[in-house]
Amino acid sequence: MGTILLGPASTAGAAGICDSAPNWAAGTAYTAGTVVRYSDGRYYIAEHDNPGYDPVVSTWYWDSYTCSGGGGGGDVCATAPNWAAGTAYTAGTVVRYSDGRYYIAEHDNPGYDPVISTWYWDPYTCTGGGDDPPSSGFVVSEAQFNQMFPGRNPFYTYSGLVSALSAYPGFANTGSDTVKRQEAAAFLANVSHETGGLVHIVEQDTSHYPNYCDRNQPYGCPAGQAAYYGRGPIQLSWNFNYKAAGDALGIDLLNNPYLVQNNAAVAWKTGLWYWNTQTGPGTYTGHNAIVSGAGFGQSIRSINGALECDGHNPAQVQSRIDKYRSFAQILGTTPGGNLYC
Repeated sequence: MGTILLGPASTAGAAGICDSAPNWAAGTAYTAGTVVRYSDGRYYIAEHDNPGYDPVVSTWYWDSYTCSGGGGGGDVCATAPNWAAGTAYTAGTVVRYSDGRYYIAEHDNPGYDPVISTWYWDPYTCTGGGDDPPSSGFVVSEAQFNQMFPGRNPFYTYSGLVSALSAYPGFANTGSDTVKRQEAAAFLANVSHETGGLVHIVEQDTSHYPNYCDRNQPYGCPAGQAAYYGRGPIQLSWNFNYKAAGDALGIDLLNNPYLVQNNAAVAWKTGLWYWNTQTGPGTYTGHNAIVSGAGFGQSIRSINGALECDGHNPAQVQSRIDKYRSFAQILGTTPGGNLYC
């Protein structure tokens, strides 16, 4: 899965830096601030010292780097064709989508939709000539994100979250500004509860690991009996959930579940997949619970159902609600009604 970063780490003096940037080489030690050219022609900047980790895989160590001027993407975007369904594209092709944003083909494909087929396409940031794409439009700024999660694990990057938004463009982007902010606050509040404030990447009780393999599924557990434990912001678990999420996102998570704990954008996408498409033990998806006005309480039900709702674990429910209220306040909105389940 390629890194999907909408925003560059830096652009200052980018043309000269990119002109002299070495080709990335596995096993070569890089210091923070080093810019390299990857095999697909894109540039990355080392966010942290590393012994030669792959920029596309190790997204905590590397960030996309946008070149301007001589090495930039402006000219590419100025001549980029409009994406057309059914048109064959080769890896490296930049296209302009119907919403005005640009995407680059990560793999050859017969015209898959860039917003849906995120394994084949990455968002592409243009600078210089051509039409600059709009910002992500996410209602949570990086400063607000950091305020919400002051002690978060460095794995859970803001850029990874923003990168994942392309998979579900309706998330925190439906309805009024109030509803958009409420949905972002609701999702992040539940995520905070599930991960201890974005501290835990994987399920902490390892004794449960072998329990998440349903061998009645025709595809079984190809990554191993104990490979489908909880990971990521919603703690994705069970082989059938990895299969379903991977199918929806265009990522082979059934065979590669470890991507969820090694790639921040993939991890965030699995959380957004559950929030936007799964009702779980409830009757609403998390997304629909907020945008329909059913309320935050129904988002709790979709995640943990009778384990917390209907009076079964009021302390846990209250913890989620308190976090939601706090995040809503940070985003400058009200939490609305129907908070309990």
